[in-house]
Amino acid sequence: MLSEPALPSTGFPHPLPGAVGLSHLNAYEWEAADGVCGGTPHLHLVCTEAYVVTGGRGAVQTLSPGGYREVPLEAGSVAWFTPGTVHRMVQGGDLRITVLMQNTGLPEAGDAVFTFPPDVLADPQWYAAAATLPARTGPLAEAAARRRRDLAVEGYLPLREALLAGHSGPYLEFQRAAARLVRDKVPAWRELWRAGALATAERTGAQLAALETGDPAYLTGSASYDTGPTRRGGYGMCGRRDEYELPGATVPRCDP
Repeated sequence: MLSEPALPSTGFPHPLPGAVGLSHLNAYEWEAADGVCGGTPHLHLVCTEAYVVTGGRGAVQTLSPGGYREVPLEAGSVAWFTPGTVHRMVQGGDLRITVLMQNTGLPEAGDAVFTFPPDVLADPQWYAAAATLPARTGPLAEAAARRRRDLAVEGYLPLREALLAGHSGPYLEFQRAAARLVRDKVPAWRELWRAGALATAERTGAQLAALETGDPAYLTGSASYDTGPTRRGGYGMCGRRDEYELPGATVPRCDP
């Protein structure tokens, strides 16, 4: 009689495929200092992020050591950004996006750094005060989210101008400053990675090994799951955000 093999646990009950995070965004319509309406420029340190456009139109502006890009977005477009790429969502008219985030739990544990000016980045307490929202919803949250966006744009525009002029030095220094800010968080991030994305990959390996030996007993544990948004219209980095109460996915929300 076949027995179910001992498969590694993901640490999170029933994660989404590939241990990804999921949310929905409506891009901010607030006008910034450069006349552009949109979100808060930032980068992720270890997570690739993908935009799947479900409606409206707009663009995403990206900065990397290779330069500046502006990618048009419309329904059906998919754009993604590897760690270290600054991205800024730009509103062009009712832009709506489904966001997929690599590494369950890490984005919610602070894997993002805003493009604040250098003096803010150099002071962890100042940075935290500028990055953290005082409430999840309501007028105070909206005002703080808008201030945060404007401060990030203030730091973003000189980085973009330098790259357009062919100078990557300021951008590379921003990446180094971002890495310094999150260094103390890495041990906690490693545990989340082990319990989420790594455990998910290892579980697939164990399933392949079971199939190779002719033992599919683990399939007896199959099941289906469903859920829906449990917080709508929160203030995310790029826009108003609908979140899901999925363990390790988009809650608890940590700003940043």
